[in-house]
Amino acid sequence: MDSVSMGMGGMGRRVGAVVAQQEYLLQGSILDDSCEQLLHKLRGFCDNCDSSPETFQDHEMVFTIRAPNGSNTSLRVRKSMDVLQNPYHLRYLGQQELGDKNRATIVRNCIDCSTSSDCVSFLQEMGFKLDYEFVLKGYMFRKGRMKVIVAKLFRVQPNASPEALEPLSQSYLVELSVNAPTGQEGIADEMKLFADSLKPLVILDKVDTRRLQM
Repeated sequence: MDSVSMGMGGMGRRVGAVVAQQEYLLQGSILDDSCEQLLHKLRGFCDNCDSSPETFQDHEMVFTIRAPNGSNTSLRVRKSMDVLQNPYHLRYLGQQELGDKNRATIVRNCIDCSTSSDCVSFLQEMGFKLDYEFVLKGYMFRKGRMKVIVAKLFRVQPNASPEALEPLSQSYLVELSVNAPTGQEGIADEMKLFADSLKPLVILDKVDTRRLQM
């Protein structure tokens, strides 16, 4: 990870600062037919309830490099399809910490930085290969320091532009997350209380995404 960190740091100095934090995460899904009910509930629970939720449409690419010892390191590149002048976003996600059964959420290290549009060619020159890509389109809500995303995942067709979309399922991904410095364990309990308030419409839980295949 040292060489990767140096590369990310280089791009961070050019465009924006690199931020190393921990991500607290709960995930779930809701069928298309019930999504509007969830959006209505979130409008009432979250901040700025008198305004429409923020919408987004992002194209995300996951690049992977294999180290000499056989381990893989992945970096995620995301760009907005709605606001083209926005900088690209580069992210590293560490392994999920699932060992503590009493912890209410998944916790994983994350490193974020904004970067220029040539980050894809930069990663390829370093030896990274495109693993998979998708488009995420949906809504974002905030409740204090918590962020809630309700979004549809779309598969990008081979040899086609990101606009050529195919839904991956008949449901929406729901994520509740907080990015914070290390050691703020109280966040997990705060998130669990909020997640419980959305039951039974959606069940947000700890999901081991390492077992999921795109």
